[in-house]
Amino acid sequence: METEDISKEQDIDLIRKYLATKETRHFTALYRRYSGKVYGKCISLLKEEHLARDAAQDIFMKIFLNLGQFGEQAKFSTWVYSITYNYCIDVLRKKKKTGDIFSDDMERLPDLLEEVHDEALLTMQSDRLRVVLDNIPIGDKAILLMKYQDDLQIKDIAKMLNKTESAIKMKIKRAKHKAQMVYNDLYPEEQ
Repeated sequence: METEDISKEQDIDLIRKYLATKETRHFTALYRRYSGKVYGKCISLLKEEHLARDAAQDIFMKIFLNLGQFGEQAKFSTWVYSITYNYCIDVLRKKKKTGDIFSDDMERLPDLLEEVHDEALLTMQSDRLRVVLDNIPIGDKAILLMKYQDDLQIKDIAKMLNKTESAIKMKIKRAKHKAQMVYNDLYPEEQ
């Protein structure tokens, strides 16, 4: 019965109780609440089950070790996602040895001629969208997933990536443009 009560508690209450008492049941409740979501994010970004499993385990170890540093400036879920995305991006960076996947290499491109509207992405068939997302840079894929799959606000994404809100808006705009270009290349019959 006590476990049932714990499962209904707010994240911040579980964190405070864990930090005060060090009783593992409080952290276990947080783990149960977020482990599936963390693993899901890891698998969607890393694409390999063994990497995702290891990453999720390492991420929860980081969360556990740094729980005292959670500053309540954002929601706990945002903090967890931030750790998850940053960890996965570090793994991919090491795996591919490619520098910053959120780099501003698109900054060197001329201004985009037209805005790609959200509907363009949202109306793609899910199987085709998956293919498109797999064919754009991981940083672009991650930012689109944060915005449209995870429904994170621009300000939350900006905090997670330590960027300004206007930089995030531009990154989303450019990522949508890349996705639309890939879609047009892969599925020219749809034009």
